[in-house]
Amino acid sequence: KQATQRVRTADAPPSPFAHKPNDSTMMSTQETKRRKRQYAEAAAAATPIDAGGERVNIIAQLEDAEGVPTGPQLDLPHDADPKQLEELLNALLQNDDKVPFAFYAADAEVMGQLGDHLRAREASVEQVLRIVYQPQALFRVRPVTRCSSAIPGHAEAVLSVAFSPDGKHLASGSGDTTVRLWSHETETPKHTCKGHTNWVLCISWSPDGRVIASGGMDKEVRLWDPVTGAAVGGAMKGHKKHITALAWEPAHVAYPPVRLASASGDGTVRIWNTVHRNCELSLTAHTNSVTSIKWGGEGLIYSASRDTTVFVWDAKDGKVVRQLKGHGHWVNTLALSSEYAIRTGPYDHKAVKPDNDEEAKGKALERYKAATGGKPERLISGSDDFTMFMWTPGTSKQPLNRMTGHVQLINHVLFSPDGRWAASASFDKAVKLWDGHTGVFVATMRGHVGPVYQIAWSADSRMVVSASKDSTLKVWNVRTKKMELDLPGHADEVYAVDWSPMVGRAGLNPTLKLYPQL
Repeated sequence: KQATQRVRTADAPPSPFAHKPNDSTMMSTQETKRRKRQYAEAAAAATPIDAGGERVNIIAQLEDAEGVPTGPQLDLPHDADPKQLEELLNALLQNDDKVPFAFYAADAEVMGQLGDHLRAREASVEQVLRIVYQPQALFRVRPVTRCSSAIPGHAEAVLSVAFSPDGKHLASGSGDTTVRLWSHETETPKHTCKGHTNWVLCISWSPDGRVIASGGMDKEVRLWDPVTGAAVGGAMKGHKKHITALAWEPAHVAYPPVRLASASGDGTVRIWNTVHRNCELSLTAHTNSVTSIKWGGEGLIYSASRDTTVFVWDAKDGKVVRQLKGHGHWVNTLALSSEYAIRTGPYDHKAVKPDNDEEAKGKALERYKAATGGKPERLISGSDDFTMFMWTPGTSKQPLNRMTGHVQLINHVLFSPDGRWAASASFDKAVKLWDGHTGVFVATMRGHVGPVYQIAWSADSRMVVSASKDSTLKVWNVRTKKMELDLPGHADEVYAVDWSPMVGRAGLNPTLKLYPQL
Protein backbone atom coordinates (compact mmCIF):
# COMPACT_ATOMS: atom_id res chain seq x y z
CA LYS A 1 0.00 0.00 0.00
CA GLN A 2 2.84 2.38 0.85
CA ALA A 3 4.67 1.39 -2.34
CA THR A 4 1.57 2.12 -4.43
CA GLN A 5 1.29 5.55 -2.79
CA ARG A 6 4.94 6.32 -3.55
CA VAL A 7 4.45 5.37 -7.22
CA ARG A 8 1.39 7.56 -7.49
CA THR A 9 3.23 10.44 -5.85
CA ALA A 10 6.18 10.08 -8.27
CA ASP A 11 3.89 9.94 -11.30
CA ALA A 12 1.84 12.93 -10.26
CA PRO A 13 2.79 16.30 -11.75
CA PRO A 14 4.39 18.71 -9.31
CA SER A 15 2.04 21.19 -7.71
CA PRO A 16 2.50 24.75 -8.97
CA PHE A 17 2.38 25.89 -5.35
CA ALA A 18 4.79 23.31 -3.99
CA HIS A 19 7.98 25.49 -4.23
CA LYS A 20 6.60 29.00 -4.57
CA PRO A 21 9.06 31.37 -2.85
CA ASN A 22 7.83 33.96 -0.48
CA ASP A 23 8.41 37.73 -0.96
CA SER A 24 11.60 37.79 1.11
CA THR A 25 13.12 34.99 -0.98
CA MET A 26 12.38 36.84 -4.26
CA MET A 27 13.94 40.08 -2.99
CA SER A 28 17.05 38.19 -1.92
CA THR A 29 17.40 36.65 -5.41
CA GLN A 30 16.98 40.03 -7.12
CA GLU A 31 19.56 41.60 -4.80
CA THR A 32 22.05 38.85 -5.62
CA LYS A 33 21.56 39.35 -9.37
CA ARG A 34 21.96 43.11 -8.98
CA ARG A 35 25.23 42.73 -7.10
CA LYS A 36 26.56 40.24 -9.64
CA ARG A 37 25.75 42.71 -12.40
CA GLN A 38 27.59 45.50 -10.54
CA TYR A 39 30.65 43.28 -10.04
CA ALA A 40 30.67 42.39 -13.76
CA GLU A 41 30.43 46.06 -14.76
CA ALA A 42 33.27 46.98 -12.40
CA ALA A 43 35.45 44.21 -13.79
CA ALA A 44 34.64 45.30 -17.33
CA ALA A 45 35.62 48.90 -16.54
CA ALA A 46 38.92 47.74 -15.09
CA THR A 47 39.81 45.68 -18.18
CA PRO A 48 39.99 47.76 -21.41
CA ILE A 49 39.52 44.85 -23.80
CA ASP A 50 36.10 44.46 -25.28
CA ALA A 51 35.60 41.15 -27.06
CA GLY A 52 31.95 41.09 -27.94
CA GLY A 53 31.00 42.30 -24.47
CA GLU A 54 33.24 39.80 -22.66
CA ARG A 55 36.42 40.97 -21.00
CA VAL A 56 39.26 38.48 -21.35
CA ASN A 57 43.02 38.18 -21.64
CA ILE A 58 44.50 38.23 -25.13
CA ILE A 59 45.49 35.03 -26.91
CA ALA A 60 48.27 36.10 -29.28
CA GLN A 61 50.78 34.62 -31.71
CA LEU A 62 54.10 36.35 -32.35
CA GLU A 63 55.15 36.32 -36.03
CA ASP A 64 58.03 37.72 -38.02
CA ALA A 65 57.53 40.06 -40.98
CA GLU A 66 57.13 37.08 -43.32
CA GLY A 67 54.30 35.59 -41.25
CA VAL A 68 56.36 32.75 -39.73
CA PRO A 69 55.15 32.00 -36.15
CA THR A 70 57.62 32.29 -33.30
CA GLY A 71 56.95 30.12 -30.26
CA PRO A 72 53.55 28.92 -29.06
CA GLN A 73 50.36 30.94 -28.73
CA LEU A 74 50.54 33.17 -25.67
CA ASP A 75 47.95 34.22 -23.08
CA LEU A 76 48.90 37.87 -22.60
CA PRO A 77 47.53 40.29 -20.00
CA HIS A 78 45.81 43.37 -21.33
CA ASP A 79 48.46 45.66 -19.81
CA ALA A 80 51.40 44.06 -21.67
CA ASP A 81 53.54 46.78 -23.25
CA PRO A 82 56.28 46.74 -25.98
CA LYS A 83 59.07 46.49 -23.41
CA GLN A 84 57.57 43.35 -21.90
CA LEU A 85 56.87 41.89 -25.34
CA GLU A 86 60.50 42.57 -26.26
CA GLU A 87 61.79 40.70 -23.20
CA LEU A 88 59.45 37.80 -23.95
CA LEU A 89 60.49 37.62 -27.61
CA ASN A 90 64.21 37.73 -26.81
CA ALA A 91 63.64 34.82 -24.42
CA LEU A 92 61.77 32.86 -27.10
CA LEU A 93 64.52 33.53 -29.63
CA GLN A 94 67.19 32.71 -27.03
CA ASN A 95 69.09 35.91 -27.77
CA ASP A 96 72.05 36.32 -25.46
CA ASP A 97 72.35 39.96 -26.49
CA LYS A 98 69.08 41.82 -26.22
CA VAL A 99 67.74 42.93 -29.61
CA PRO A 100 65.28 45.84 -29.80
CA PHE A 101 62.01 45.11 -31.59
CA ALA A 102 58.97 47.00 -32.79
CA PHE A 103 55.56 45.27 -32.55
CA TYR A 104 52.55 45.67 -34.83
CA ALA A 105 48.98 44.57 -34.14
CA ALA A 106 45.71 45.55 -35.83
CA ASP A 107 47.69 47.23 -38.64
CA ALA A 108 49.46 49.70 -36.34
CA GLU A 109 52.54 49.80 -34.14
CA VAL A 110 51.97 49.02 -30.47
CA MET A 111 53.11 52.09 -28.55
CA GLY A 112 51.54 51.53 -25.12
CA GLN A 113 49.55 48.83 -23.37
CA LEU A 114 48.27 46.16 -25.69
CA GLY A 115 44.71 46.39 -24.35
CA ASP A 116 44.49 50.13 -24.93
CA HIS A 117 45.96 49.67 -28.40
CA LEU A 118 43.30 47.15 -29.44
CA ARG A 119 40.46 49.02 -27.76
CA ALA A 120 41.31 52.22 -29.64
CA ARG A 121 41.12 50.30 -32.93
CA GLU A 122 38.00 48.32 -31.96
CA ALA A 123 39.89 45.12 -32.61
CA SER A 124 38.32 41.81 -31.71
CA VAL A 125 40.09 39.29 -29.49
CA GLU A 126 37.70 36.44 -30.20
CA GLN A 127 40.35 35.06 -32.53
CA VAL A 128 44.07 34.64 -32.02
CA LEU A 129 45.73 38.05 -32.33
CA ARG A 130 48.67 38.25 -34.76
CA ILE A 131 51.49 40.38 -33.37
CA VAL A 132 54.16 41.02 -35.99
CA TYR A 133 57.61 41.92 -34.75
CA GLN A 134 60.37 43.73 -36.61
CA PRO A 135 63.97 43.94 -35.34
CA GLN A 136 65.31 47.45 -34.94
CA ALA A 137 68.86 48.78 -35.32
CA LEU A 138 71.01 48.19 -32.25
CA PHE A 139 72.33 51.71 -32.64
CA ARG A 140 70.36 54.94 -32.85
CA VAL A 141 71.10 57.85 -35.16
CA ARG A 142 70.66 61.21 -33.52
CA PRO A 143 68.63 63.74 -35.55
CA VAL A 144 70.43 66.56 -37.32
CA THR A 145 69.90 70.01 -35.87
CA ARG A 146 71.31 72.92 -37.81
CA CYS A 147 73.59 73.80 -40.69
CA SER A 148 77.14 73.64 -39.41
CA SER A 149 78.93 74.47 -42.67
CA ALA A 150 78.11 76.23 -45.91
CA ILE A 151 81.07 75.33 -48.11
CA PRO A 152 81.56 77.25 -51.34
CA GLY A 153 83.49 75.78 -54.22
CA HIS A 154 81.22 74.86 -57.11
CA ALA A 155 80.46 77.59 -59.62
CA GLU A 156 77.08 76.27 -60.77
CA ALA A 157 74.20 74.17 -59.47
CA VAL A 158 75.14 70.96 -57.64
CA LEU A 159 73.15 68.08 -59.15
CA SER A 160 74.24 65.09 -57.04
CA VAL A 161 75.84 64.31 -53.69
CA ALA A 162 76.92 60.96 -52.22
CA PHE A 163 78.74 59.86 -49.06
CA SER A 164 81.42 57.19 -49.26
CA PRO A 165 80.54 53.67 -48.00
CA ASP A 166 82.30 54.32 -44.69
CA GLY A 167 80.56 57.71 -44.38
CA LYS A 168 83.80 59.66 -43.94
CA HIS A 169 83.91 61.46 -47.28
CA LEU A 170 81.42 63.25 -49.49
CA ALA A 171 81.48 63.69 -53.27
CA SER A 172 79.43 66.14 -55.33
CA GLY A 173 78.80 66.58 -59.04
CA SER A 174 77.97 69.94 -60.51
CA GLY A 175 76.89 71.84 -63.57
CA ASP A 176 80.34 73.47 -63.54
CA THR A 177 81.70 70.17 -65.05
CA THR A 178 83.64 69.19 -61.90
CA VAL A 179 83.45 66.52 -59.22
CA ARG A 180 84.49 67.75 -55.81
CA LEU A 181 85.53 65.77 -52.73
CA TRP A 182 84.88 66.99 -49.19
CA SER A 183 85.83 65.82 -45.71
CA HIS A 184 82.84 65.73 -43.41
CA GLU A 185 85.12 65.48 -40.37
CA THR A 186 86.81 68.83 -41.02
CA GLU A 187 83.93 70.11 -43.18
CA THR A 188 86.38 71.42 -45.76
CA PRO A 189 86.99 70.78 -49.48
CA LYS A 190 89.70 68.25 -50.35
CA HIS A 191 89.98 67.85 -54.14
CA THR A 192 88.53 69.18 -57.36
CA CYS A 193 88.33 66.56 -60.11
CA LYS A 194 88.40 68.07 -63.59
CA GLY A 195 87.89 66.21 -66.85
CA HIS A 196 84.23 66.40 -67.87
CA THR A 197 83.33 68.97 -70.51
CA ASN A 198 79.66 69.34 -69.56
CA TRP A 199 77.37 68.97 -66.56
CA VAL A 200 78.12 66.10 -64.17
CA LEU A 201 74.74 64.44 -63.75
CA CYS A 202 75.49 61.44 -61.53
CA ILE A 203 78.20 60.07 -59.24
CA SER A 204 78.67 56.71 -57.54
CA TRP A 205 81.19 55.37 -55.01
CA SER A 206 82.48 51.84 -55.46
CA PRO A 207 81.39 49.66 -52.48
CA ASP A 208 84.99 49.42 -51.28
CA GLY A 209 85.32 53.22 -51.31
CA ARG A 210 88.46 53.19 -53.50
CA VAL A 211 87.00 54.70 -56.68
CA ILE A 212 84.38 57.29 -57.60
CA ALA A 213 82.58 57.06 -60.94
CA SER A 214 80.91 60.04 -62.60
CA GLY A 215 78.77 60.46 -65.70
CA GLY A 216 77.71 63.61 -67.47
CA MET A 217 76.11 65.41 -70.35
CA ASP A 218 79.34 64.89 -72.30
CA LYS A 219 78.37 61.16 -72.79
CA GLU A 220 81.46 60.04 -70.87
CA VAL A 221 82.03 57.92 -67.75
CA ARG A 222 85.09 58.87 -65.69
CA LEU A 223 86.81 57.36 -62.66
CA TRP A 224 88.54 59.23 -59.82
CA ASP A 225 90.86 58.36 -56.94
CA PRO A 226 89.23 59.77 -53.76
CA VAL A 227 92.57 59.93 -51.93
CA THR A 228 94.39 62.11 -54.43
CA GLY A 229 91.54 63.46 -56.54
CA ALA A 230 93.38 62.33 -59.68
CA ALA A 231 91.69 60.73 -62.67
CA VAL A 232 92.00 56.94 -62.92
CA GLY A 233 92.79 56.61 -66.61
CA GLY A 234 90.92 58.43 -69.34
CA ALA A 235 87.24 58.70 -70.14
CA MET A 236 85.24 55.57 -70.98
CA LYS A 237 83.38 56.41 -74.17
CA GLY A 238 80.66 54.64 -76.11
CA HIS A 239 77.32 56.16 -75.19
CA LYS A 240 75.71 58.41 -77.79
CA LYS A 241 73.78 60.56 -75.31
CA HIS A 242 74.13 61.81 -71.73
CA ILE A 243 74.72 59.44 -68.79
CA THR A 244 71.70 59.20 -66.49
CA ALA A 245 72.71 56.67 -63.81
CA LEU A 246 75.58 54.50 -62.53
CA ALA A 247 75.69 51.26 -60.52
CA TRP A 248 78.63 49.17 -59.27
CA GLU A 249 78.82 45.39 -59.02
CA PRO A 250 78.15 44.38 -55.37
CA ALA A 251 81.12 43.81 -53.09
CA HIS A 252 79.95 40.35 -52.00
CA VAL A 253 80.09 39.23 -55.65
CA ALA A 254 83.52 40.64 -56.48
CA TYR A 255 85.99 42.38 -54.19
CA PRO A 256 87.40 44.78 -55.03
CA PRO A 257 84.48 45.60 -57.37
CA VAL A 258 85.62 45.85 -60.97
CA ARG A 259 82.52 46.13 -63.14
CA LEU A 260 80.38 49.25 -63.46
CA ALA A 261 77.02 49.73 -65.21
CA SER A 262 76.06 53.01 -66.86
CA ALA A 263 72.64 54.02 -68.18
CA SER A 264 72.17 56.60 -70.90
CA GLY A 265 69.69 58.73 -72.75
CA ASP A 266 70.53 56.69 -75.85
CA GLY A 267 68.42 53.82 -74.46
CA THR A 268 71.32 51.49 -73.66
CA VAL A 269 73.05 50.13 -70.58
CA ARG A 270 76.79 49.45 -70.80
CA ILE A 271 78.84 47.22 -68.50
CA TRP A 272 82.43 48.46 -68.11
CA ASN A 273 85.52 46.72 -66.83
CA THR A 274 87.11 49.53 -64.79
CA VAL A 275 90.52 47.84 -64.72
CA HIS A 276 90.86 47.16 -68.45
CA ARG A 277 88.70 50.22 -69.19
CA ASN A 278 86.67 48.53 -71.90
CA CYS A 279 82.96 47.91 -72.47
CA GLU A 280 82.21 44.23 -71.83
CA LEU A 281 78.47 44.25 -72.57
CA SER A 282 75.94 46.56 -74.21
CA LEU A 283 72.31 45.99 -73.21
CA THR A 284 70.05 47.33 -75.93
CA ALA A 285 66.43 46.20 -75.43
CA HIS A 286 64.99 49.56 -74.32
CA THR A 287 63.42 51.82 -76.93
CA ASN A 288 63.78 55.12 -75.06
CA SER A 289 66.05 56.82 -72.53
CA VAL A 290 67.10 54.68 -69.55
CA THR A 291 66.38 56.67 -66.40
CA SER A 292 67.54 54.44 -63.54
CA ILE A 293 69.69 51.35 -63.00
CA LYS A 294 70.32 49.05 -60.02
CA TRP A 295 72.79 46.17 -59.72
CA GLY A 296 71.26 43.55 -57.45
CA GLY A 297 72.93 40.94 -55.29
CA GLU A 298 71.35 37.97 -57.08
CA GLY A 299 73.35 38.34 -60.29
CA LEU A 300 70.73 40.56 -61.93
CA ILE A 301 70.71 44.13 -63.22
CA TYR A 302 67.51 46.19 -63.25
CA SER A 303 66.91 49.13 -65.60
CA ALA A 304 63.97 51.53 -65.93
CA SER A 305 63.17 53.54 -69.02
CA ARG A 306 60.96 56.15 -70.56
CA ASP A 307 59.57 53.35 -72.74
CA THR A 308 57.39 52.56 -69.63
CA THR A 309 59.11 49.23 -68.93
CA VAL A 310 61.59 47.75 -66.46
CA PHE A 311 64.05 45.17 -67.79
CA VAL A 312 65.78 42.46 -65.75
CA TRP A 313 69.18 41.43 -67.16
CA ASP A 314 71.62 38.63 -66.42
CA ALA A 315 74.77 40.36 -65.18
CA LYS A 316 77.05 37.64 -66.61
CA ASP A 317 76.00 37.56 -70.25
CA GLY A 318 73.67 40.55 -70.60
CA LYS A 319 70.66 38.52 -71.68
CA VAL A 320 67.13 39.66 -70.87
CA VAL A 321 65.71 37.57 -68.02
CA ARG A 322 62.26 39.17 -68.00
CA GLN A 323 60.41 42.37 -68.80
CA LEU A 324 58.23 44.08 -66.20
CA LYS A 325 55.20 45.89 -67.62
CA GLY A 326 52.37 47.81 -66.04
CA HIS A 327 53.21 51.51 -66.07
CA GLY A 328 51.41 53.82 -68.45
CA HIS A 329 54.09 56.52 -68.62
CA TRP A 330 57.82 57.08 -68.12
CA VAL A 331 59.44 55.11 -65.31
CA ASN A 332 61.58 57.61 -63.38
CA THR A 333 63.05 55.74 -60.46
CA LEU A 334 63.88 52.31 -59.05
CA ALA A 335 64.40 51.24 -55.44
CA LEU A 336 65.98 47.95 -54.37
CA SER A 337 65.32 46.40 -50.95
CA SER A 338 69.00 45.43 -50.52
CA GLU A 339 70.34 48.71 -51.90
CA TYR A 340 71.79 50.03 -48.64
CA ALA A 341 73.74 46.83 -47.91
CA ILE A 342 75.06 46.74 -51.49
CA ARG A 343 76.02 50.41 -51.46
CA THR A 344 77.95 50.25 -48.17
CA GLY A 345 79.59 46.87 -48.83
CA PRO A 346 81.62 45.70 -45.83
CA TYR A 347 81.06 48.86 -43.77
CA ASP A 348 78.45 48.96 -41.01
CA HIS A 349 77.60 51.96 -38.81
CA LYS A 350 80.95 51.63 -37.00
CA ALA A 351 82.83 52.13 -40.32
CA VAL A 352 85.63 49.75 -39.32
CA LYS A 353 87.92 49.02 -42.25
CA PRO A 354 88.47 45.28 -42.95
CA ASP A 355 92.02 43.96 -42.65
CA ASN A 356 92.08 42.44 -46.14
CA ASP A 357 90.00 41.90 -49.26
CA GLU A 358 88.92 38.39 -48.28
CA GLU A 359 87.57 39.59 -44.95
CA ALA A 360 85.86 42.52 -46.67
CA LYS A 361 84.10 40.26 -49.16
CA GLY A 362 82.96 37.94 -46.38
CA LYS A 363 81.61 40.81 -44.33
CA ALA A 364 79.82 42.26 -47.37
CA LEU A 365 78.18 38.87 -47.99
CA GLU A 366 77.18 38.62 -44.33
CA ARG A 367 75.56 42.07 -44.43
CA TYR A 368 73.76 41.27 -47.69
CA LYS A 369 72.32 38.03 -46.27
CA ALA A 370 71.19 39.89 -43.15
CA ALA A 371 69.50 42.54 -45.31
CA THR A 372 67.60 40.02 -47.45
CA GLY A 373 66.90 37.41 -44.79
CA GLY A 374 67.15 34.67 -47.39
CA LYS A 375 64.21 36.13 -49.33
CA PRO A 376 64.23 37.39 -52.94
CA GLU A 377 65.08 41.03 -53.51
CA ARG A 378 62.13 43.40 -53.88
CA LEU A 379 62.06 46.20 -56.42
CA ILE A 380 59.83 49.29 -56.55
CA SER A 381 59.37 51.33 -59.72
CA GLY A 382 57.98 54.88 -59.69
CA SER A 383 56.48 56.56 -62.72
CA ASP A 384 55.08 59.67 -64.33
CA ASP A 385 51.69 57.90 -64.24
CA PHE A 386 51.53 58.74 -60.48
CA THR A 387 51.80 55.05 -59.48
CA MET A 388 54.40 52.61 -58.22
CA PHE A 389 54.70 48.85 -58.51
CA MET A 390 56.41 46.45 -56.13
CA TRP A 391 58.06 43.44 -57.79
CA THR A 392 60.11 40.36 -56.97
CA PRO A 393 62.00 40.59 -60.26
CA GLY A 394 64.20 37.57 -59.64
CA THR A 395 61.25 35.19 -59.55
CA SER A 396 58.23 36.71 -61.31
CA LYS A 397 57.13 39.31 -63.84
CA GLN A 398 53.85 39.85 -61.99
CA PRO A 399 53.80 42.75 -59.50
CA LEU A 400 53.29 42.10 -55.79
CA ASN A 401 51.31 45.32 -55.42
CA ARG A 402 50.22 48.42 -57.28
CA MET A 403 50.94 51.37 -55.00
CA THR A 404 48.64 54.34 -55.56
CA GLY A 405 48.09 57.58 -53.69
CA HIS A 406 50.34 60.23 -55.23
CA VAL A 407 48.53 62.71 -57.44
CA GLN A 408 51.53 63.87 -59.47
CA LEU A 409 54.63 62.24 -60.94
CA ILE A 410 56.99 60.35 -58.65
CA ASN A 411 60.59 61.56 -58.52
CA HIS A 412 62.30 59.22 -56.11
CA VAL A 413 61.65 55.99 -54.18
CA LEU A 414 63.99 54.52 -51.57
CA PHE A 415 63.87 51.53 -49.21
CA SER A 416 64.96 52.00 -45.61
CA PRO A 417 68.30 50.33 -44.75
CA ASP A 418 66.51 47.47 -42.96
CA GLY A 419 64.03 47.02 -45.82
CA ARG A 420 61.05 47.45 -43.48
CA TRP A 421 59.84 50.69 -45.09
CA ALA A 422 59.88 52.48 -48.41
CA ALA A 423 59.50 56.22 -48.87
CA SER A 424 58.46 58.05 -52.04
CA ALA A 425 58.86 61.69 -53.10
CA SER A 426 56.59 63.38 -55.59
CA PHE A 427 55.73 66.61 -57.37
CA ASP A 428 52.53 66.61 -55.27
CA LYS A 429 54.66 68.03 -52.38
CA ALA A 430 54.16 64.91 -50.24
CA VAL A 431 56.39 62.18 -48.87
CA LYS A 432 54.56 58.87 -48.53
CA LEU A 433 55.53 55.91 -46.38
CA TRP A 434 54.87 52.32 -47.47
CA ASP A 435 55.32 48.86 -46.02
CA GLY A 436 58.59 47.60 -47.48
CA HIS A 437 57.45 43.97 -47.60
CA THR A 438 53.95 44.29 -49.02
CA GLY A 439 53.80 47.73 -50.62
CA VAL A 440 50.77 48.64 -48.50
CA PHE A 441 50.30 52.37 -47.86
CA VAL A 442 51.19 53.49 -44.32
CA ALA A 443 51.11 57.30 -44.10
CA THR A 444 51.38 60.60 -45.93
CA MET A 445 53.79 63.15 -44.47
CA ARG A 446 53.01 66.70 -45.54
CA GLY A 447 54.91 69.91 -44.87
CA HIS A 448 56.67 70.89 -48.09
CA VAL A 449 55.16 73.68 -50.17
CA GLY A 450 56.97 72.67 -53.36
CA PRO A 451 57.76 69.47 -55.28
CA VAL A 452 59.91 66.97 -53.39
CA TYR A 453 62.96 65.92 -55.41
CA GLN A 454 64.89 63.40 -53.34
CA ILE A 455 64.92 61.53 -50.02
CA ALA A 456 67.53 59.82 -47.84
CA TRP A 457 67.23 57.48 -44.84
CA SER A 458 69.13 57.50 -41.58
CA ALA A 459 71.22 54.36 -41.08
CA ASP A 460 68.93 53.09 -38.28
CA SER A 461 65.78 53.37 -40.47
CA ARG A 462 64.05 55.56 -37.89
CA MET A 463 64.11 58.84 -39.84
CA VAL A 464 63.94 60.01 -43.42
CA VAL A 465 64.97 63.40 -44.84
CA SER A 466 63.45 65.03 -47.92
CA ALA A 467 64.79 67.73 -50.25
CA SER A 468 62.41 70.07 -52.04
CA LYS A 469 61.99 72.88 -54.51
CA ASP A 470 60.79 75.00 -51.56
CA SER A 471 64.49 75.38 -50.49
CA THR A 472 64.11 73.31 -47.30
CA LEU A 473 65.04 69.94 -45.90
CA LYS A 474 62.55 68.21 -43.63
CA VAL A 475 63.32 65.32 -41.30
CA TRP A 476 60.44 62.90 -40.67
CA ASN A 477 60.04 60.48 -37.77
CA VAL A 478 58.88 57.08 -39.01
CA ARG A 479 57.41 56.07 -35.66
CA THR A 480 55.18 59.13 -35.26
CA LYS A 481 54.73 59.73 -39.03
CA LYS A 482 55.30 63.41 -38.35
CA MET A 483 57.94 66.04 -39.08
CA GLU A 484 60.82 65.88 -36.63
CA LEU A 485 62.76 68.92 -37.85
CA ASP A 486 62.47 71.64 -40.46
CA LEU A 487 65.82 72.72 -41.90
CA PRO A 488 65.51 75.91 -43.95
CA GLY A 489 68.40 78.09 -44.98
CA HIS A 490 69.17 77.16 -48.57
CA ALA A 491 68.83 80.08 -50.96
CA ASP A 492 67.14 78.07 -53.71
CA GLU A 493 65.84 74.65 -54.77
CA VAL A 494 67.46 71.61 -53.12
CA TYR A 495 68.15 68.95 -55.75
CA ALA A 496 70.15 66.33 -53.87
CA VAL A 497 70.54 65.01 -50.33
CA ASP A 498 72.39 62.14 -48.61
CA TRP A 499 72.65 61.01 -44.97
CA SER A 500 75.64 59.17 -43.54
CA PRO A 501 76.43 60.06 -40.78
CA MET A 502 75.52 63.73 -41.23
CA VAL A 503 73.22 65.19 -43.85
CA GLY A 504 74.74 66.77 -46.94
CA ARG A 505 72.58 68.70 -49.36
CA ALA A 506 73.03 70.72 -52.52
CA GLY A 507 70.94 72.36 -55.18
CA LEU A 508 70.54 75.29 -57.50
CA ASN A 509 72.66 77.36 -55.13
CA PRO A 510 76.24 76.04 -55.65
CA THR A 511 77.07 76.15 -51.93
CA LEU A 512 77.24 72.72 -50.30
CA LYS A 513 75.68 72.54 -46.82
CA LEU A 514 76.34 70.05 -44.03
CA TYR A 515 74.11 69.29 -41.05
CA PRO A 516 75.66 67.46 -38.05
CA GLN A 517 73.84 65.23 -35.59
CA LEU A 518 72.81 66.33 -32.13
